[in-house]
Amino acid sequence: MTLIRRAVAECLGTALLLAAVVGSGIMGERLAGGNVAIALLANSIATGGVLMALILSFGPISGAHFNPAVTLADASQGGLPWREVPAYVAAQIIGAFVGVAAAHAMFTEPTFAVSLHERSGPAQAFSEFVATFGLLSVIWGCARLRSSAVPFAVSGYIVGAYWFTASTSFANPAVTLARAATNTFAGIRPIDAPLFVVAQLAGAAAATLVFRWLVPTLPQAAANVVIPHAGDAGDSP
Repeated sequence: MTLIRRAVAECLGTALLLAAVVGSGIMGERLAGGNVAIALLANSIATGGVLMALILSFGPISGAHFNPAVTLADASQGGLPWREVPAYVAAQIIGAFVGVAAAHAMFTEPTFAVSLHERSGPAQAFSEFVATFGLLSVIWGCARLRSSAVPFAVSGYIVGAYWFTASTSFANPAVTLARAATNTFAGIRPIDAPLFVVAQLAGAAAATLVFRWLVPTLPQAAANVVIPHAGDAGDSP
């Protein structure tokens, strides 16, 4: 599978993921009648369900990272060549903003809007560290022996992490940047986004280091992150 095809898969998958995150947040908030818990429940269930479907759909093409933190962790263990990382990350970020614009279009919101939703402070940053550490732990743990279970494990974890983290588990730098462009339920102020990104990258790195110690053969599973996919060696016209 050529790099351009895999990058397009990452872009489309991330776009659909953000459309689900932002769109379900808008729908949930509009239908919940001011009940934030109900809105968050709708948001988390929709996100988890769509994420599972997207990983199953795009995983065989690109691995279904949809997340720069996952891509960087995978590359650090040899699962993805470093020369391909910029294409993956760029595709994920572009896709994330496209997804936000699509969600806004469906709900007659402005294409982009600066978020006013405050998510600041050490507790929020630590929540993102924990959320991303847990996400990479689930991926590394399942990819070793049960790669077919990763879509279900990751989706289940994300649904749960919406509720056990104070930040509602962004756990994804591309998602964080794009959610700064929506002044809706899922938004985050642009000024708060950089600390989230740093915490997410730190959490991903920490989980990778821990699993590299726990499982010295971890690099052998890197090609299965998030799920096994075809690289350039298997290209066809």
